[in-house]
Amino acid sequence: MWRLAFSLGWFDIKLRYKGSVLGPVWITATSAAMIATMGLIYSSLFKMDLHQYLPFVALSTVLWQHGMATTLSDGCQCFLQADDTIHSIKLPFFLQALRTIIRNGIILSFNLVIPAIVFIYYNKNPGWIALETIPGLLLWLIDGLAICLFLGCICARYRDIPQIINSFIQIVFYITPIIWLPSQLKHRIVYLVYNPLYPIIDVVRGPLLGESVGLRIWMYALGYSIILWLFSGYVFIRARGRIAFWI
Repeated sequence: MWRLAFSLGWFDIKLRYKGSVLGPVWITATSAAMIATMGLIYSSLFKMDLHQYLPFVALSTVLWQHGMATTLSDGCQCFLQADDTIHSIKLPFFLQALRTIIRNGIILSFNLVIPAIVFIYYNKNPGWIALETIPGLLLWLIDGLAICLFLGCICARYRDIPQIINSFIQIVFYITPIIWLPSQLKHRIVYLVYNPLYPIIDVVRGPLLGESVGLRIWMYALGYSIILWLFSGYVFIRARGRIAFWI
């Protein structure tokens, strides 16, 4: 039912920006202004070369803000926002998770224009190594579905969880290399893999920056993903018969 999920995801975007002339472009413009400001300020604070730093922070911010953070936030509302549909039409709950991921994927594709422009301006070409990001995107797709199923069930039952997740997102943003380079940790960089979001974002970000992701990063990314899938599958199997009553 992926065609229906795509149609619902696209309809969500059209409904969100109903009456707006630019629509999702407003998000792109806001992100571009934020990235330009962050790039200029933090490059001065960290004493970084803007030619090296701005492409990194542009790509990292877009992947974080419109990929990871949005998936975590929207995953909490996955079933709550579709309560009318769930109560009126018998459809698989998995469809709502896929709908959320497709919607966020479309918005992410709009905003990837920003790092693309930065890369062109600074003449940064990742080359053929950028193709290594394809398996990373597939991992993101599967992880995103697992997050929506897991958080969707938990947040349908406990309505305080979304507030905790939003606070968690703000904290993790600063301890994950988004606005700072992993190399700034120097010899402490070996501990960075214990942050689950670092290897998962790096399997997509690294190849786009022209850096091959090592086997060690992939092993950690797959390991954290398997743990997520197991938790998600267990919670969804236990909760799917009660979701309609919780919402």
